[in-house]
Amino acid sequence: MSYKINSECTTCGTCKDSCPADAIKAGEPQYTIDPDLCIDCGTCVDTCPMKAIVEG
Repeated sequence: MSYKINSECTTCGTCKDSCPADAIKAGEPQYTIDPDLCIDCGTCVDTCPMKAIVEG
């Protein structure tokens, strides 16, 4: 199961910097997670200060 970034995202970049699979990309108005690249490790969930990443 991959993850999704919700509207609580403030585009701080913490999740993008922590993703070992480079699955998180800049988007408008928030970052997005490419489900084909996501390896379901959950690192982004743990590092997001806004708790904007949920199972998707």
